[in-house]
Amino acid sequence: MKKAFPFSAMIALVPMLIFTDQNPKVLIKTERGEIAVEIYQDKAPVTAANFLKYVDAKLYDGSVFHRTVTMDNQPNNTVKIEVIQGGQLSADKSFPAIKLERTSITGIKHLDGVISMARSGPDTATSSFFFCINDQPELDFGGKRNADGQGFAAFGRVIAGMEVVRTIQRQPADGQNLNPPVKIISITRIAG
Repeated sequence: MKKAFPFSAMIALVPMLIFTDQNPKVLIKTERGEIAVEIYQDKAPVTAANFLKYVDAKLYDGSVFHRTVTMDNQPNNTVKIEVIQGGQLSADKSFPAIKLERTSITGIKHLDGVISMARSGPDTATSSFFFCINDQPELDFGGKRNADGQGFAAFGRVIAGMEVVRTIQRQPADGQNLNPPVKIISITRIAG
């Protein structure tokens, strides 16, 4: 006769099971402060895995936030957005481009504090990411910011440090280029 698994042992496993189902979190340390981000690997697994691959390889460490987009520095855009962009790496440090996980599939909208992958066309995102400042529905699938209407791949959200994101957006810039860029000291996984 097979021995039954003790109920008390099952109860002891519950916290471990709950913990392993949690989305990962990362801490972005910049020279302007820290930003904690929850990565939605449950909703955007391809994009989340791509970002975390760069984090785990420490390739973002020493990179920069190089771009700020404000309502005042987009003279040639009829659809205006507000974001900061960073993590752009050279081709020799970039992994292959990933498939675009559209917001129509993931359900992650470009709301205030959402992190998303930058891209030039569908299926071209590599390392560069951006944070939304205020809600940016024109970056979702069907939005008008890009002529292709495919939107961007949102994959997480700021859980602490949104004031740092806003501070970076307000730094001096030449057009949309932060001058000087804001250094990303490190991006690491954190518990919680």
